[in-house]
Amino acid sequence: MGTWRRSRASDEQLLALAVRDPEAFGVFYDRFERGVLAFFYRATRRADIAADLTAEVFAAALESAPRFSPQLGSARAWLFGIARHELADAWEHGRVEDRARRRLEMEALVLGDAAVGRIAQLGEERALGLLAQLPEDQKCAVAGRVLEDRDYAELAVALQCSESVVRQRVSRGLRRLRARLEQTR
Repeated sequence: MGTWRRSRASDEQLLALAVRDPEAFGVFYDRFERGVLAFFYRATRRADIAADLTAEVFAAALESAPRFSPQLGSARAWLFGIARHELADAWEHGRVEDRARRRLEMEALVLGDAAVGRIAQLGEERALGLLAQLPEDQKCAVAGRVLEDRDYAELAVALQCSESVVRQRVSRGLRRLRARLEQTR
């Protein structure tokens, strides 16, 4: 299949093609790399760990591509299911597993400072983009509490409302952000 046709294929088609066409998996990888990296960076706040987990997820996905079944859900949901599993394993064992990468004889990633910075930026860009979509009162409350680490009393004075109103705005804003993050995974 030509490059142009691969780029127009659905995620599910790419996984089916990946069994016999490695370039199809490359297109699939390109579509989801940023999202998976951002997911892991938000979860760990460590670019190096996010990169290691991302590499392991795609190695596991490549191994599992022949068993992917679109009847069970989208390719995106399947991939992020693998990502959640890898993250849970990393938390449970206190380290990133590399079983799939070793089976595929993939070398470990070595990240330079620029790559580490870019991964961190991916997670921050996505979070700031979602924050900007909140209603103004919630955006100010969440930004003040989470990004600026201000206490509720200080925010209440700055926003000219009670502490309980600030707490409510922060809670509602974080709930909306969480829901939007879940929708975009």
